[in-house]
Amino acid sequence: MTKFHTISYYKPAAVSGNPQNVRADVCIYGASSAGVAAAVQASRMGLKAVIVEFGSHIGGLTTGGLGATDIGNKAAIGGISREFYRAVGDYYGSDENGGTHWLFEPGLASRIYKEWLENAQIDVYTERHLQRVEKTGGRITRIVMENGDTFEAGMFIDATYEGDLMAMAGVSYHVGRESNSVYKETLNGIHFGHPNHNFKTWVDPYVVPGKPDSGLLNGVTDAAPGAQGQGDSSVQAYNFRICLTDDPASRLPFPKPPAYNPDDYTLLARYIESGIWDALKLHKRMSPTRKTDLNNFGAVSTDFIGRNYEWPDGDYATRERLFQEHYNYNLGLLYFLCNDERVPLSVRQEAGTWGLPADEYVHTGHWTPQLYIREARRMVAGVVMTEKHCRGYEVVPDSVGLAAYTMDSHNCRRLVIEGRCINEGNVETALSTPYPISYRSIVPLGEQCTNLLVPVCLSSSHIAFGSIRMEPVFMILGQSAATAAALALEAQCAVQDVDYGKLSSRLQQDGQILSWT
Repeated sequence: MTKFHTISYYKPAAVSGNPQNVRADVCIYGASSAGVAAAVQASRMGLKAVIVEFGSHIGGLTTGGLGATDIGNKAAIGGISREFYRAVGDYYGSDENGGTHWLFEPGLASRIYKEWLENAQIDVYTERHLQRVEKTGGRITRIVMENGDTFEAGMFIDATYEGDLMAMAGVSYHVGRESNSVYKETLNGIHFGHPNHNFKTWVDPYVVPGKPDSGLLNGVTDAAPGAQGQGDSSVQAYNFRICLTDDPASRLPFPKPPAYNPDDYTLLARYIESGIWDALKLHKRMSPTRKTDLNNFGAVSTDFIGRNYEWPDGDYATRERLFQEHYNYNLGLLYFLCNDERVPLSVRQEAGTWGLPADEYVHTGHWTPQLYIREARRMVAGVVMTEKHCRGYEVVPDSVGLAAYTMDSHNCRRLVIEGRCINEGNVETALSTPYPISYRSIVPLGEQCTNLLVPVCLSSSHIAFGSIRMEPVFMILGQSAATAAALALEAQCAVQDVDYGKLSSRLQQDGQILSWT
């Protein structure tokens, strides 16, 4: 019998009676794709690297269901990141772009990363919850886990999606959307007017249609709309990138979530009734084995809009609550579409052709344990990547890799305006060319910490991060961070003082692409 609902983000760890003290040259907190790439690169440079992971999942979103990779321009991907997609291509027998392949199953991505880590003899410590960071003279000396384990290193890399190590180390960061005026941008802050992923019909937001005093449907807020370009603390929506299959031989029906509430989907029912059925539109990007990467699409889909604001700075118990709410909402949406009588029979039948793959995530009820943290904390450092860099109006001289994807933000709020539902925050603005990411955007200010690199929650505005925040880029930046860490150890200097000429030379030697011609 298949066991469902065996999934969580956080369970408190008991203090060990015999805590470990682990020493390494480089300690990487976070086994995301950036963390794996950083560890592999550190090992190749002759360093002892360890990965310390909050949960038990290795590989972040790359192994967590995001099998339809967002890229922008494939030619901008180099180094270890490119090696990963070549390994995918080798498995599928692809001859695309020199053997690379861009659509893959989560299980395959996990196998590739596992082989890399084993071949590099990298120790990975899972279920280690960061409790505190100890510093001396501006340097991190060790990090202490909830269970009492400690990790000492000369260099540290924060490869988490939340920036937890960065924050506990006292590094400056920002959460939410800056006003356009902060960095002289045009796409930051509150954003109305982008038609994608918004309501294409008039949908009533009230429990009793037409009666405001009956209250709002779940998922809708009556917050003040605010002004275009105004900054706020909203965070773009999270969801799960859900691996599905339509293969009857391996398809498992969607189970009812443990806290299923059909009222959570009344807004979706009304939207379908109004004539729009598109919530599962982004499910047709198939891997060679009939698996999909389901993403949000349309006005009401898997994005749990407005329900993640507490995540970036939330304690672990708060995040566990939000994780379960997102899990129940996303799985509940699929169960609702297959079973609720308010859904037209044709839609129920279409949704029912999909299910959870029996051979994926067997230890967590065939559901990915990785929530899609699209954005959380963002460091504020010597260089802040902004819309100007994305558009090529400003070009940094100290590139550690390229980004190429659209300036992309998912919706941040679902509002009621003049008696109808409106989503706010979606931005999708294409770029003309790939652009370089500054080394100074992945290292903190020198007065805050001198032996920490931050390749994921890097120094960036909200709208620029929307372009940078892609898994291939995180692998690129993870590799570059580890290279800089090795050079800093060799020179016995702060990460801020690494010789950029030596850094760029080594990065190019290792296949990184630093400029676009």
